[in-house]
Amino acid sequence: MDGSKPSLPIVYQAVQALYHDPDHTGKERASVWLEELQRSMYAWEVSDQLLQLKQDVESCYFAAQTMKMKIQTSFYELPPETHIALRDSLLSHIQNLKDLSPIIITQLALAIADLALQMASWKGCVHTLIEKYGDDISSMPFLIEILTVLPEEVHSRSLRIGANRRTEIIEDLAFCSNTVIALLVTCVEKSGNDEKMLIKVFRCLGSWFNLGVLDSNFMASNQLIMVLFQVLQRHDTSTNLHEAASDCVCSALYAIENVDTHVALAMQLFKGVLTLETAYHMAVAREDLDKVLNYCRIFTELCETFMEITVRSPGQGMGDLRTLELLLICAGHPQYEVAEISFNFWYRLGEHLYKTNNPALHSVFRPYIQRLLHSLARHCQLDPDHEGIPEDTDDFGEFRMRVSDLVKDVIFLVGSMECFSQLYSTLKEGNPPWEVTEAVLFIMAAIAKSVDPENNPTLTEVLEQIVLLPQSVHMAVRYTSIELVGEMSEVVDRNPRFLDPVLNYLMKGLKEKPLASVAAKAIHNICSVCRDHMAQHFQGLLDIARSLDSFALSSDAAVGLLKGTALVLARLPLEKIAECLSDLCAVQVMALKKLLAQESSNGKTADPTVWLDRLAVIFRHTNPMVENGQTHPCQKVIQEVSANLIWPVLSETLNAHQADNRIVERCCRCLRFAVRCVGKGSASLLQPLVTQMVNVYQVYPHSCFLYLGSILVDEYGMEEGCRQGLLDMLQALCMPTFQLLEQPNGLRNHPDTVDDLFRLATRFVQRSPVTLLSSNIIIHIIQCAIAATTLDHRDANCSVMKFIRDLVHTGVSNDHEDDFEVRKQLIGQAMEQHGPQLVTQLVHSCCFCLPPYTLPDVAEVLWEIMVFDRPTFCRWLETALKGLPKETSGGAVTVTHKQLTDFHKQVTSAEECKQVCWAIREFTRLYR
Repeated sequence: MDGSKPSLPIVYQAVQALYHDPDHTGKERASVWLEELQRSMYAWEVSDQLLQLKQDVESCYFAAQTMKMKIQTSFYELPPETHIALRDSLLSHIQNLKDLSPIIITQLALAIADLALQMASWKGCVHTLIEKYGDDISSMPFLIEILTVLPEEVHSRSLRIGANRRTEIIEDLAFCSNTVIALLVTCVEKSGNDEKMLIKVFRCLGSWFNLGVLDSNFMASNQLIMVLFQVLQRHDTSTNLHEAASDCVCSALYAIENVDTHVALAMQLFKGVLTLETAYHMAVAREDLDKVLNYCRIFTELCETFMEITVRSPGQGMGDLRTLELLLICAGHPQYEVAEISFNFWYRLGEHLYKTNNPALHSVFRPYIQRLLHSLARHCQLDPDHEGIPEDTDDFGEFRMRVSDLVKDVIFLVGSMECFSQLYSTLKEGNPPWEVTEAVLFIMAAIAKSVDPENNPTLTEVLEQIVLLPQSVHMAVRYTSIELVGEMSEVVDRNPRFLDPVLNYLMKGLKEKPLASVAAKAIHNICSVCRDHMAQHFQGLLDIARSLDSFALSSDAAVGLLKGTALVLARLPLEKIAECLSDLCAVQVMALKKLLAQESSNGKTADPTVWLDRLAVIFRHTNPMVENGQTHPCQKVIQEVSANLIWPVLSETLNAHQADNRIVERCCRCLRFAVRCVGKGSASLLQPLVTQMVNVYQVYPHSCFLYLGSILVDEYGMEEGCRQGLLDMLQALCMPTFQLLEQPNGLRNHPDTVDDLFRLATRFVQRSPVTLLSSNIIIHIIQCAIAATTLDHRDANCSVMKFIRDLVHTGVSNDHEDDFEVRKQLIGQAMEQHGPQLVTQLVHSCCFCLPPYTLPDVAEVLWEIMVFDRPTFCRWLETALKGLPKETSGGAVTVTHKQLTDFHKQVTSAEECKQVCWAIREFTRLYR
């Protein structure tokens, strides 16, 4: 677009290209041009004209969608005097286009609904619409569509109508809800068996249930509820109608979750759902999976709604335990997808019973959980003709993982030991097929960690039997038995006599390609739990580590094995650690050297991330216990190698791949753990590392350098001799960072850089506040932080808020220290200069930019500013609140004077931070 209003033929041409141009490039160009048109002021008029001309479905759909989008996001562009004309135009369009296409009707209905919600002058919109179109059978489909989307849009995130307007609308909709229900009843009576109309009626009814405005006593005796269950009981109901009726019943059940205040409707729904058991069995007999899934959704929603009553008075009234029977019937269905629908309910029930901690109550529900576990074990069985190991990444593999999680959550009701023993006895006493054995072992692995390993003969017997399994058993049984051994590492730790046979068993698995990764994971578990016992096997672990790539391991499994090895290494005698660490690192370093040599000879770059990740995991988990005054055993290795081996190789790798963010990130991660491993023992690294970081960052500003910088500040920031060097590093890193972030949309396009910059600045505040506060760079960092408070990226926003909070807190914390007065004065100067802008920006960000989960962080910042200087903060907050808009563009009151003064008082009189947080949470709802 060139900035002038486009002619309709050009718009038509673009729409045709978007839908029909065979050339992908032409489609792309048309899409970009039309998006630009949608953002412009001309979109209002062009859309209106396209809808009037009604030339074809594509142009009308584009126009209807544009109109909806403009009303949702750009309603403020229209002057108030045009609102009535827009409303009348939209109503005219929806009537004229009612026979063209349902998707166009939906877009126009959304546009009308969004207009009604924002246009404060359109009073009683529901009554107006019903009076205008309610008697015309041909207008009924679009009228019901508007009445369906209107309640759905009340809580739409696309509309920021604010809590005051939302409350007003909900009250209006509640007032006219009986009129809407009466219209729906008339519709059903007039349309007879018109399936499409019934689907629309059920969707509309569900929408009003979801908003929570229907009078439950009125609905309890309404014939629509009866019609819903009649439709669900009939075996010849179509799939689409069945789904619409099921959705509606689920919405009704959700709406009465507080059963005690909706007793009459609750009773009707309760009785109605219990009548569907026969229909469920009929659907199973007809192999109609869609209907089976719908019934299971309804039964699950019933159980969710009545859970409190069921736990409070099991077997009595609406606590009738037939509800659980319905779910167990579904759990018995051969398709695992049916059982899976109810998982969330069983989890919630388990959580609820765990909190009540009532043994008598637990005994009531125990038989139901036992039956559930029996069904789950059956569902976890692989097909008898399955070959190889169980897949864990396909749908069935993910289902088994969810079963494992659920079993862990509810096993306390049955008793871990009792269940484990019963499962084992089914294997010991019978001779089940391999797929049954594997499923039982899988469930045993899920609960093994919750069984008490002390003096437990069953557990030790299970271990004994597993390690004796012949290699001839099915591969999947061997795979799952290895998983079970890994989960039983506590038993091995208590019974070290099993360590050798277990390790021998796992080593056999490690040498077989299909079992290698699961065996490596099990060895990792054994190393983590049996660290002291494993010290005698360190040489064996080192041998495995040296020939890691001779095993068919996934990269995660290989890293896990090295992690286990490092954990055991840390338990060796201190004098042995240095030599063993050197051996362990040498394999990875030599591989990196080899890659670098190949690159320099043939000019091709090879990916070093595998070796960098392995080095990183070794440094990360080699944490020996060092007493005060003792030299860290890894320090010698790092210092020696920094001169001879590791640092030059990492430095060279970093240089060779400096343009590749992924590889640079892995290098920085590796260096981070090396520095963390020995702390201040890595001092010889500091100068060359910082120099290289700064040099590469000038050309390739990878945010991981900022993160690595924060680690260096954390380790060395309190060392007097290092502070100036670290400040120089910060200043050198900040210049390219600010250039990057000052680009158009720079903050939004580089959230990782924002996150890591303020991690670095925060570390400086924590370790050497006076150094930072006395420097020239602090002004630019604070200005950048103020700009970044609007960023709605979770990690970046959290880092920005933590920096500001810690910065201000420096002015009041540790008042016994020598530098307190200097800190207080420097913070006072910074606040005097930036405080008013900061408070205004924070209030604005809360109301217009940030999602609710960020508000506790903002509250902490405001609290710290107030603690530092309450009287001044009160004035700043008052100024910030005066600058907020008081009305929406649709003429609705966003915030009253009383609400502003109440919020100001709540915040400024708060005695703890959480009171500020509550006040902000409530206040910002007025702008959402």
